[in-house]
Amino acid sequence: MKKIIAIIIFFSGISVVQSQSLNTYLEIAAGNNPGLQSKYKEFEAALQRITQVKALPDPSFSFGYFVWPVETRVGPQRAKFSLNQMFPWFGTLQAKGDAAALMAEAKYQAFLEARNKLFFDVAAAYFPLYELQQMQEIERENIEILESYKTIATRKFENGATPMVDVLRVDIMLNDSRTGLEILNKKEQALVSVFNNLLNRNEDEEVIVSDTLLAKPVDVDAVKDSLLLRNPAINALDLKTRASKVNEIVAQKQGLPNIGAGLDYAIVGERSDLSVADNGKDVMMPMVSVSIPLFRKKYDAARKEALFMQESYAFQKENMLNTLSSEFDQTLFEISQQLDLLELYREQITSTRQSLKLLFSSYGNSGQEFEEVLRMQQKLLQYEKLMAKAMAQYHTAMARLDYITAKNTTNE
Repeated sequence: MKKIIAIIIFFSGISVVQSQSLNTYLEIAAGNNPGLQSKYKEFEAALQRITQVKALPDPSFSFGYFVWPVETRVGPQRAKFSLNQMFPWFGTLQAKGDAAALMAEAKYQAFLEARNKLFFDVAAAYFPLYELQQMQEIERENIEILESYKTIATRKFENGATPMVDVLRVDIMLNDSRTGLEILNKKEQALVSVFNNLLNRNEDEEVIVSDTLLAKPVDVDAVKDSLLLRNPAINALDLKTRASKVNEIVAQKQGLPNIGAGLDYAIVGERSDLSVADNGKDVMMPMVSVSIPLFRKKYDAARKEALFMQESYAFQKENMLNTLSSEFDQTLFEISQQLDLLELYREQITSTRQSLKLLFSSYGNSGQEFEEVLRMQQKLLQYEKLMAKAMAQYHTAMARLDYITAKNTTNE
Protein backbone atom coordinates (compact mmCIF):
# COMPACT_ATOMS: atom_id res chain seq x y z
CA MET A 1 0.00 0.00 0.00
CA LYS A 2 1.43 3.31 -1.04
CA LYS A 3 1.89 5.90 1.62
CA ILE A 4 1.61 9.49 0.54
CA ILE A 5 2.90 12.32 2.65
CA ALA A 6 0.43 15.12 2.00
CA ILE A 7 1.40 18.59 0.87
CA ILE A 8 1.29 20.94 3.79
CA ILE A 9 1.81 24.68 3.49
CA PHE A 10 2.70 26.35 6.75
CA PHE A 11 3.48 29.80 5.42
CA SER A 12 1.76 31.92 2.79
CA GLY A 13 3.21 34.05 0.01
CA ILE A 14 5.89 31.65 -1.25
CA SER A 15 8.45 33.45 -3.39
CA VAL A 16 9.73 31.54 -6.44
CA VAL A 17 12.99 33.47 -6.40
CA GLN A 18 13.61 32.70 -2.74
CA SER A 19 12.67 29.03 -3.16
CA GLN A 20 15.34 28.75 -5.83
CA SER A 21 18.11 30.22 -3.68
CA LEU A 22 19.24 26.82 -2.34
CA ASN A 23 19.51 25.44 -5.89
CA THR A 24 21.69 28.42 -6.75
CA TYR A 25 24.02 27.60 -3.86
CA LEU A 26 24.12 23.95 -4.93
CA GLU A 27 25.31 25.03 -8.37
CA ILE A 28 28.01 27.20 -6.80
CA ALA A 29 29.14 24.33 -4.57
CA ALA A 30 29.27 21.93 -7.53
CA GLY A 31 31.54 24.33 -9.40
CA ASN A 32 33.76 25.45 -6.52
CA ASN A 33 34.12 22.68 -3.95
CA PRO A 34 37.71 21.32 -4.12
CA GLY A 35 36.76 17.89 -2.78
CA LEU A 36 34.25 17.43 -5.60
CA GLN A 37 36.70 18.73 -8.18
CA SER A 38 39.23 16.20 -6.90
CA LYS A 39 36.75 13.37 -7.49
CA TYR A 40 36.17 14.52 -11.06
CA LYS A 41 39.91 14.67 -11.73
CA GLU A 42 40.16 11.07 -10.52
CA PHE A 43 37.56 10.16 -13.15
CA GLU A 44 39.48 12.03 -15.86
CA ALA A 45 42.69 10.28 -14.80
CA ALA A 46 40.94 6.90 -14.99
CA LEU A 47 39.91 7.67 -18.58
CA GLN A 48 43.57 8.06 -19.50
CA ARG A 49 44.20 4.57 -18.17
CA ILE A 50 42.14 3.06 -21.01
CA THR A 51 44.57 4.25 -23.68
CA GLN A 52 47.54 3.00 -21.67
CA VAL A 53 46.35 -0.57 -21.16
CA LYS A 54 45.15 -0.99 -24.76
CA ALA A 55 48.52 -0.02 -26.23
CA LEU A 56 50.95 -2.62 -27.53
CA PRO A 57 54.22 -3.13 -25.64
CA ASP A 58 56.99 -0.90 -26.92
CA PRO A 59 59.06 -2.52 -29.68
CA SER A 60 62.64 -3.34 -28.77
CA PHE A 61 65.57 -2.20 -30.88
CA SER A 62 69.14 -3.28 -30.38
CA PHE A 63 72.44 -2.50 -32.07
CA GLY A 64 75.68 -4.41 -31.81
CA TYR A 65 79.11 -3.61 -33.16
CA PHE A 66 81.66 -6.37 -33.63
CA VAL A 67 84.94 -5.25 -32.07
CA TRP A 68 86.56 -8.19 -33.81
CA PRO A 69 84.55 -8.71 -36.99
CA VAL A 70 83.24 -12.22 -37.56
CA GLU A 71 84.42 -13.56 -40.90
CA THR A 72 81.81 -15.11 -43.14
CA ARG A 73 81.89 -16.43 -46.69
CA VAL A 74 80.69 -13.12 -48.10
CA GLY A 75 82.73 -10.91 -45.83
CA PRO A 76 83.26 -9.80 -42.21
CA GLN A 77 80.19 -8.92 -40.10
CA ARG A 78 80.80 -5.46 -38.71
CA ALA A 79 77.49 -4.51 -37.00
CA LYS A 80 74.06 -5.92 -36.28
CA PHE A 81 70.63 -4.33 -35.85
CA SER A 82 67.62 -6.07 -34.28
CA LEU A 83 63.98 -4.90 -34.10
CA ASN A 84 61.32 -6.92 -32.29
CA GLN A 85 57.63 -6.40 -31.44
CA MET A 86 55.69 -8.61 -29.01
CA PHE A 87 51.91 -9.10 -29.39
CA PRO A 88 49.77 -10.27 -26.46
CA TRP A 89 47.38 -13.14 -27.04
CA PHE A 90 44.31 -12.33 -29.09
CA GLY A 91 41.78 -10.23 -27.16
CA THR A 92 44.08 -9.45 -24.23
CA LEU A 93 44.40 -5.73 -24.98
CA GLN A 94 40.67 -5.37 -25.65
CA ALA A 95 39.87 -7.07 -22.35
CA LYS A 96 42.28 -4.77 -20.51
CA GLY A 97 40.64 -1.75 -22.16
CA ASP A 98 37.16 -2.97 -21.21
CA ALA A 99 38.22 -3.43 -17.57
CA ALA A 100 39.80 0.04 -17.47
CA ALA A 101 36.68 1.57 -19.05
CA LEU A 102 34.44 -0.05 -16.43
CA MET A 103 36.69 1.21 -13.62
CA ALA A 104 36.62 4.69 -15.13
CA GLU A 105 32.83 4.57 -15.19
CA ALA A 106 32.91 3.47 -11.55
CA LYS A 107 35.03 6.54 -10.81
CA TYR A 108 32.37 8.68 -12.46
CA GLN A 109 29.72 7.08 -10.25
CA ALA A 110 31.95 7.86 -7.25
CA PHE A 111 32.02 11.46 -8.46
CA LEU A 112 28.20 11.50 -8.60
CA GLU A 113 28.07 10.05 -5.09
CA ALA A 114 30.43 12.76 -3.85
CA ARG A 115 28.33 15.42 -5.58
CA ASN A 116 25.12 14.14 -3.99
CA LYS A 117 26.83 14.04 -0.58
CA LEU A 118 28.02 17.62 -1.10
CA PHE A 119 24.48 18.70 -1.99
CA PHE A 120 23.23 17.14 1.24
CA ASP A 121 25.98 18.82 3.26
CA VAL A 122 25.08 22.19 1.74
CA ALA A 123 21.40 21.67 2.49
CA ALA A 124 22.24 20.49 6.03
CA ALA A 125 24.14 23.76 6.54
CA TYR A 126 21.49 25.89 4.80
CA PHE A 127 18.41 24.95 6.81
CA PRO A 128 19.98 25.70 10.22
CA LEU A 129 20.48 29.22 8.82
CA TYR A 130 16.77 29.31 8.03
CA GLU A 131 16.02 28.18 11.60
CA LEU A 132 18.36 30.83 13.00
CA GLN A 133 16.79 33.55 10.87
CA GLN A 134 13.30 32.57 12.03
CA MET A 135 14.35 32.50 15.68
CA GLN A 136 15.98 35.91 15.37
CA GLU A 137 12.77 37.32 13.95
CA ILE A 138 10.72 35.62 16.68
CA GLU A 139 12.95 37.07 19.39
CA ARG A 140 12.77 40.56 17.89
CA GLU A 141 8.98 40.39 17.76
CA ASN A 142 8.90 39.06 21.31
CA ILE A 143 11.06 41.96 22.51
CA GLU A 144 8.72 44.45 20.84
CA ILE A 145 5.70 42.81 22.48
CA LEU A 146 7.35 42.71 25.90
CA GLU A 147 8.34 46.36 25.61
CA SER A 148 4.72 47.24 24.90
CA TYR A 149 3.70 45.12 27.91
CA LYS A 150 6.20 46.99 30.05
CA THR A 151 4.79 50.33 28.92
CA ILE A 152 1.28 49.21 29.84
CA ALA A 153 2.36 47.70 33.18
CA THR A 154 4.31 50.86 34.07
CA ARG A 155 1.33 53.05 33.26
CA LYS A 156 -0.98 50.89 35.39
CA PHE A 157 1.52 50.91 38.23
CA GLU A 158 1.74 54.69 38.09
CA ASN A 159 -2.04 54.79 38.25
CA GLY A 160 -2.03 52.42 41.23
CA ALA A 161 -3.90 49.70 39.33
CA THR A 162 -1.14 47.06 39.45
CA PRO A 163 1.87 46.30 41.66
CA MET A 164 5.48 47.10 40.72
CA VAL A 165 6.24 43.37 40.46
CA ASP A 166 4.46 43.28 37.07
CA VAL A 167 7.01 45.71 35.67
CA LEU A 168 9.86 43.71 37.16
CA ARG A 169 8.53 40.48 35.63
CA VAL A 170 8.57 42.07 32.18
CA ASP A 171 12.10 43.37 32.76
CA ILE A 172 13.29 39.85 33.60
CA MET A 173 11.76 38.44 30.43
CA LEU A 174 13.15 41.30 28.36
CA ASN A 175 16.66 40.60 29.61
CA ASP A 176 16.24 36.93 28.71
CA SER A 177 15.04 37.75 25.19
CA ARG A 178 17.73 40.37 24.53
CA THR A 179 20.44 37.97 25.68
CA GLY A 180 18.93 35.20 23.58
CA LEU A 181 18.90 37.46 20.52
CA GLU A 182 22.50 38.47 21.12
CA ILE A 183 23.56 34.81 21.30
CA LEU A 184 21.68 34.06 18.08
CA ASN A 185 23.43 36.96 16.35
CA LYS A 186 26.82 35.60 17.42
CA LYS A 187 25.88 32.10 16.29
CA GLU A 188 25.01 33.38 12.81
CA GLN A 189 28.62 34.05 11.83
CA ALA A 190 29.66 30.50 12.72
CA LEU A 191 26.86 28.99 10.63
CA VAL A 192 27.59 31.32 7.70
CA SER A 193 31.27 30.35 7.86
CA VAL A 194 30.46 26.63 7.71
CA PHE A 195 28.12 27.18 4.77
CA ASN A 196 30.55 29.33 2.78
CA ASN A 197 33.40 26.86 3.32
CA LEU A 198 31.33 24.20 1.55
CA LEU A 199 31.03 26.61 -1.37
CA ASN A 200 34.77 27.38 -1.17
CA ARG A 201 34.29 31.14 -0.90
CA ASN A 202 34.94 33.87 1.67
CA GLU A 203 33.69 32.88 5.10
CA ASP A 204 31.95 36.19 5.71
CA GLU A 205 30.15 36.37 2.35
CA GLU A 206 26.44 37.06 2.69
CA VAL A 207 24.07 34.09 2.54
CA ILE A 208 20.51 34.77 1.42
CA VAL A 209 18.10 32.34 3.06
CA SER A 210 14.50 31.72 2.07
CA ASP A 211 11.97 32.89 4.66
CA THR A 212 9.23 30.53 3.43
CA LEU A 213 9.38 26.77 3.03
CA LEU A 214 7.06 24.18 1.50
CA ALA A 215 6.75 20.49 2.34
CA LYS A 216 6.49 18.20 -0.68
CA PRO A 217 4.76 14.82 -1.09
CA VAL A 218 6.80 11.62 -1.11
CA ASP A 219 5.70 8.42 -2.84
CA VAL A 220 7.30 5.86 -0.53
CA ASP A 221 7.16 2.78 -2.76
CA ALA A 222 8.47 4.55 -5.84
CA VAL A 223 11.29 6.19 -3.90
CA LYS A 224 12.48 3.01 -2.19
CA ASP A 225 12.58 1.10 -5.47
CA SER A 226 14.84 3.76 -6.90
CA LEU A 227 17.55 2.88 -4.39
CA LEU A 228 18.61 0.04 -6.67
CA LEU A 229 18.00 1.90 -9.90
CA ARG A 230 20.00 5.08 -9.57
CA ASN A 231 22.12 5.17 -6.42
CA PRO A 232 25.66 5.89 -7.71
CA ALA A 233 27.36 4.06 -4.85
CA ILE A 234 25.49 0.87 -5.80
CA ASN A 235 26.17 1.47 -9.49
CA ALA A 236 29.88 1.92 -8.76
CA LEU A 237 30.03 -1.47 -7.03
CA ASP A 238 28.21 -3.12 -9.95
CA LEU A 239 30.71 -1.62 -12.37
CA LYS A 240 33.65 -2.74 -10.25
CA THR A 241 32.19 -6.25 -10.17
CA ARG A 242 31.95 -6.28 -13.97
CA ALA A 243 35.52 -4.98 -14.19
CA SER A 244 36.72 -7.79 -11.93
CA LYS A 245 35.02 -10.35 -14.16
CA VAL A 246 36.84 -8.87 -17.15
CA ASN A 247 40.09 -8.91 -15.15
CA GLU A 248 39.54 -12.62 -14.64
CA ILE A 249 39.51 -13.01 -18.43
CA VAL A 250 42.61 -10.82 -18.67
CA ALA A 251 44.42 -13.10 -16.20
CA GLN A 252 43.52 -16.14 -18.27
CA LYS A 253 44.71 -14.54 -21.51
CA GLN A 254 47.95 -13.34 -19.93
CA GLY A 255 48.66 -16.99 -19.13
CA LEU A 256 48.72 -17.73 -22.87
CA PRO A 257 51.82 -17.25 -25.07
CA ASN A 258 52.77 -13.86 -26.46
CA ILE A 259 53.77 -13.79 -30.10
CA GLY A 260 56.70 -11.71 -31.35
CA ALA A 261 57.75 -10.61 -34.82
CA GLY A 262 61.15 -9.14 -35.55
CA LEU A 263 63.93 -8.48 -37.94
CA ASP A 264 67.70 -8.92 -37.69
CA TYR A 265 69.93 -6.95 -40.07
CA ALA A 266 73.69 -7.52 -40.21
CA ILE A 267 76.13 -5.19 -41.99
CA VAL A 268 78.77 -7.18 -43.83
CA GLY A 269 82.01 -5.79 -45.26
CA GLU A 270 83.50 -6.85 -48.59
CA ARG A 271 86.26 -9.44 -48.82
CA SER A 272 89.44 -8.09 -50.38
CA ASP A 273 91.35 -11.34 -50.62
CA LEU A 274 89.12 -12.97 -53.24
CA SER A 275 86.00 -12.42 -55.28
CA VAL A 276 82.89 -14.41 -54.29
CA ALA A 277 79.21 -14.21 -55.16
CA ASP A 278 77.31 -11.70 -53.03
CA ASN A 279 80.58 -10.28 -51.70
CA GLY A 280 79.80 -7.79 -48.92
CA LYS A 281 76.06 -8.35 -49.13
CA ASP A 282 74.26 -7.42 -45.90
CA VAL A 283 72.24 -10.11 -44.13
CA MET A 284 68.51 -9.73 -43.36
CA MET A 285 66.70 -12.29 -41.21
CA PRO A 286 62.94 -12.09 -40.29
CA MET A 287 62.16 -13.73 -36.95
CA VAL A 288 59.15 -14.99 -35.04
CA SER A 289 59.25 -15.56 -31.27
CA VAL A 290 56.83 -17.02 -28.75
CA SER A 291 56.91 -16.50 -25.00
CA ILE A 292 56.41 -19.62 -22.93
CA PRO A 293 54.37 -18.93 -19.75
CA LEU A 294 55.89 -21.71 -17.67
CA PHE A 295 55.55 -20.05 -14.27
CA ARG A 296 51.81 -20.31 -13.76
CA LYS A 297 51.49 -19.17 -10.15
CA LYS A 298 51.31 -15.46 -10.97
CA TYR A 299 48.53 -16.02 -13.52
CA ASP A 300 46.58 -18.24 -11.16
CA ALA A 301 47.03 -15.65 -8.40
CA ALA A 302 45.77 -12.86 -10.69
CA ARG A 303 42.68 -14.91 -11.53
CA LYS A 304 42.01 -15.66 -7.85
CA GLU A 305 42.49 -11.97 -7.04
CA ALA A 306 39.75 -11.09 -9.54
CA LEU A 307 37.44 -13.73 -8.02
CA PHE A 308 38.06 -12.50 -4.47
CA MET A 309 37.38 -8.92 -5.54
CA GLN A 310 34.06 -9.99 -7.06
CA GLU A 311 33.08 -11.55 -3.74
CA SER A 312 34.24 -8.44 -1.88
CA TYR A 313 32.13 -6.15 -4.06
CA ALA A 314 29.13 -8.44 -3.59
CA PHE A 315 29.46 -8.21 0.19
CA GLN A 316 29.96 -4.44 -0.01
CA LYS A 317 26.83 -4.08 -2.12
CA GLU A 318 24.76 -6.17 0.28
CA ASN A 319 26.01 -4.15 3.25
CA MET A 320 25.38 -0.85 1.47
CA LEU A 321 21.84 -1.87 0.50
CA ASN A 322 21.12 -2.77 4.13
CA THR A 323 22.54 0.56 5.28
CA LEU A 324 20.61 2.54 2.69
CA SER A 325 17.39 0.72 3.53
CA SER A 326 17.81 1.45 7.24
CA GLU A 327 18.66 5.10 6.61
CA PHE A 328 15.69 5.38 4.27
CA ASP A 329 13.23 4.04 6.87
CA GLN A 330 14.72 6.21 9.63
CA THR A 331 14.63 9.31 7.44
CA LEU A 332 11.07 8.64 6.36
CA PHE A 333 10.06 8.34 10.01
CA GLU A 334 11.77 11.63 10.80
CA ILE A 335 9.95 13.34 7.93
CA SER A 336 6.62 12.00 9.15
CA GLN A 337 7.46 12.97 12.73
CA GLN A 338 8.36 16.54 11.80
CA LEU A 339 5.19 16.89 9.74
CA ASP A 340 3.12 15.78 12.72
CA LEU A 341 4.98 18.19 14.98
CA LEU A 342 4.54 21.05 12.53
CA GLU A 343 0.82 20.43 12.40
CA LEU A 344 0.70 20.28 16.21
CA TYR A 345 2.68 23.50 16.63
CA ARG A 346 0.54 25.30 14.05
CA GLU A 347 -2.59 24.38 16.01
CA GLN A 348 -0.95 25.22 19.34
CA ILE A 349 0.17 28.62 18.09
CA THR A 350 -3.34 29.42 16.90
CA SER A 351 -4.87 28.37 20.24
CA THR A 352 -2.19 30.14 22.28
CA ARG A 353 -2.67 33.39 20.40
CA GLN A 354 -6.42 33.23 21.02
CA SER A 355 -5.85 32.55 24.72
CA LEU A 356 -3.29 35.34 24.92
CA LYS A 357 -5.70 37.78 23.30
CA LEU A 358 -8.40 36.93 25.85
CA LEU A 359 -5.99 37.12 28.80
CA PHE A 360 -4.61 40.45 27.69
CA SER A 361 -8.10 41.84 27.24
CA SER A 362 -8.97 40.70 30.77
CA TYR A 363 -5.77 42.25 32.11
CA GLY A 364 -6.59 45.52 30.40
CA ASN A 365 -9.95 45.60 32.12
CA SER A 366 -9.08 44.31 35.60
CA GLY A 367 -5.31 44.74 35.89
CA GLN A 368 -5.07 41.16 37.14
CA GLU A 369 -3.48 37.94 35.90
CA PHE A 370 -0.56 39.76 34.30
CA GLU A 371 1.68 36.84 35.28
CA GLU A 372 -0.59 34.53 33.26
CA VAL A 373 -0.32 36.88 30.29
CA LEU A 374 3.48 36.68 30.44
CA ARG A 375 3.40 32.92 30.86
CA MET A 376 1.19 32.57 27.81
CA GLN A 377 3.46 34.88 25.83
CA GLN A 378 6.43 32.67 26.66
CA LYS A 379 4.40 29.63 25.65
CA LEU A 380 3.71 31.25 22.30
CA LEU A 381 7.40 32.06 21.92
CA GLN A 382 8.27 28.45 22.68
CA TYR A 383 5.86 27.04 20.08
CA GLU A 384 7.04 29.46 17.41
CA LYS A 385 10.67 28.45 18.00
CA LEU A 386 9.78 24.76 18.02
CA MET A 387 7.95 25.21 14.75
CA ALA A 388 10.96 26.90 13.15
CA LYS A 389 13.19 24.09 14.38
CA ALA A 390 10.80 21.39 13.15
CA MET A 391 10.59 23.04 9.73
CA ALA A 392 14.38 23.11 9.42
CA GLN A 393 14.67 19.49 10.55
CA TYR A 394 11.94 18.45 8.12
CA HIS A 395 13.76 19.95 5.15
CA THR A 396 17.10 18.57 6.32
CA ALA A 397 15.50 15.13 6.45
CA MET A 398 14.08 15.67 2.97
CA ALA A 399 17.58 16.57 1.76
CA ARG A 400 18.88 13.37 3.35
CA LEU A 401 16.16 11.39 1.57
CA ASP A 402 17.20 13.00 -1.72
CA TYR A 403 20.79 11.95 -1.00
CA ILE A 404 19.88 8.38 -0.09
CA THR A 405 17.69 7.96 -3.18
CA ALA A 406 20.13 9.82 -5.44
CA LYS A 407 17.44 12.25 -6.55
CA ASN A 408 20.03 14.66 -8.00
CA THR A 409 21.81 11.99 -10.07
CA THR A 410 21.48 12.39 -13.82
CA ASN A 411 22.99 10.62 -16.79
CA GLU A 412 24.58 13.79 -18.14
